[in-house]
Amino acid sequence: MLKGALRAMGAVFGDLGTSPLYTFSVIVLLTKPTQKEILGIVSLIIWTLIILVTVQYAWFAMNLSIKGEGGTVVLGEIAKSLTKSKKLRKLYRILVFIGLGFLLGDGVITPAITILSSAEGIRLIPGFEHTPQFEVILIALIITVGLFLLQSKGTGKLGEYFGPIMFLWFTSIGLIGFYHIISYPQVLYTLSPHHAVEFLMNNPLKGFVALSEVILAATGGEAMYADMGHLGRVAIRQAWIYVFPMLVLNYLGQASFLLKGGTSKEQAVFFESAHAVLGDTFYIPFLILVIIAGIIASQSLISGAFSIVFQAINVRIAPLLNIKHTSTELSTQIYIPAVNWALMMGVIFMYFNFKTSDNMASAYGFAVSAVMTITGFFLTFIHLMKREVFYFIGSVFLLFVDIAFFLSNFYKIPHGAYWSVIFASVPISVMVLYTSGQSKLYRKMRFITFKEFVLKFEELYAKSPRIKGTAIFLVRDLKSIPPYVTQTFFEHGILYEDNVFLSLVKKDEPFGVSTLLMEITTGLRLVEIRYGYMEVLDIDKELRAVGIYERAIFYGVEYIYTDKFLWKLFSFLKRTTPSFVEFYRFPHGKLHGVAVRVEF
Repeated sequence: MLKGALRAMGAVFGDLGTSPLYTFSVIVLLTKPTQKEILGIVSLIIWTLIILVTVQYAWFAMNLSIKGEGGTVVLGEIAKSLTKSKKLRKLYRILVFIGLGFLLGDGVITPAITILSSAEGIRLIPGFEHTPQFEVILIALIITVGLFLLQSKGTGKLGEYFGPIMFLWFTSIGLIGFYHIISYPQVLYTLSPHHAVEFLMNNPLKGFVALSEVILAATGGEAMYADMGHLGRVAIRQAWIYVFPMLVLNYLGQASFLLKGGTSKEQAVFFESAHAVLGDTFYIPFLILVIIAGIIASQSLISGAFSIVFQAINVRIAPLLNIKHTSTELSTQIYIPAVNWALMMGVIFMYFNFKTSDNMASAYGFAVSAVMTITGFFLTFIHLMKREVFYFIGSVFLLFVDIAFFLSNFYKIPHGAYWSVIFASVPISVMVLYTSGQSKLYRKMRFITFKEFVLKFEELYAKSPRIKGTAIFLVRDLKSIPPYVTQTFFEHGILYEDNVFLSLVKKDEPFGVSTLLMEITTGLRLVEIRYGYMEVLDIDKELRAVGIYERAIFYGVEYIYTDKFLWKLFSFLKRTTPSFVEFYRFPHGKLHGVAVRVEF
């Protein structure tokens, strides 16, 4: 059990664990608080960790899952299963689009701010005090490029070391915080929530600005829930029992250090408080630990982005992308080149556009608060529909808190948060275009009914010569037969001795594969492979398991003809992303694409 908690520490808590690098410093820099207000701010941070991370995610959200899997997609699926209203189901899909879009948008800013803030700590090393920001950016740039180049090699073995390193990290920052608390124990009074409430009531403007930055302390809360399927609810909760007090000790320690007048550089409270304890000798190895923790946090985010995109592809709300498997043991360990390079370019852009981690913090948080608000909405609806009164009342309270943070983050939009909206709008637009285009495509194609097809097939099979062997034809289901199938049989006259319809059916559960073989009529069979939306299918393996040894595989290739710009974009998207057969790695030597003209 402890091994699982240690693994969760390395895989899940990187983002939450590196938030102390910049959160408290940025709030103090922006609000210029008095000593009493500092107590209110640190109380606000601690209670944000309690309310949003502990209650909303570690408790409420993690109680909801499909076969142990969590995340925005899962909440959307649970919500859809509780209503028959088409309008509500459409609303849930839109919220899932927005949630996934902002999670991916967050995937650009999180590595950028984490790595850059880690690199900025170099200035407390003797002789490096006046290191120009451009050189700091260059260090961050080298780390970033190296990290993204590493992704294609697979990071499974590195993951074994992440847990112990993050355990060392949390222990270190907790002890540093504890050292400062001893010399200023009055800071422990901030554990009472009345300090946070008093600060907000007495300083509405400062409180509003502070709220927009306090959310930075809770970034990574969504990762706890999204990674639940891989690591388990129990392991993540056990890890949080240790991580939470270490974070609290560090935030309290930073406040104590500041209240004692321990720094003249408000933007470097974390680093200066650490330097005050460690001195010149031990600060350098600690800085190396800071940088490694930043890399681990970024790695967790990148791996999470791959999982999010893969999940979106499998539930058919995102186009198919080239996916590579980096582990022979774990099917869920994947690498998506398009996502990897897009994230890397976004991170590099953030360095040169914002230049310092403080400037980035002014833009960071909007996407996080948007996702948390969507989670709060889903929690409220699900518990309402389940008539769980206690959880419903609690979810309503959490939703109000989420909305308060979300509204406060609108203040950041003119200060750079519009970039998180721009970054999020790209995947959201792609998902909307793809799902709308696919829906229109299926409406425009000339399908025939299953009953009509079977009658024509039986007549053809009885009278026509047949090619030896087995041919596979890809179909979505048997309700209606796609035009390329009718073209192949009835227009081109291609008929095999054994003809097999292959249908891949996505299940609501994240994992599990089952294969069904049934005879439709003489010479025609159906193979239905049902799979979880987090599964990586091995089609060959599943076909051989039911005794199918095909000679040829036929599939439809739709050519879209349109004068409308929007559908031209959809056509371009279809042409530039892998086809169904490429995505599922059907053997190229057996493939036969049948062209179908579709007018939009």
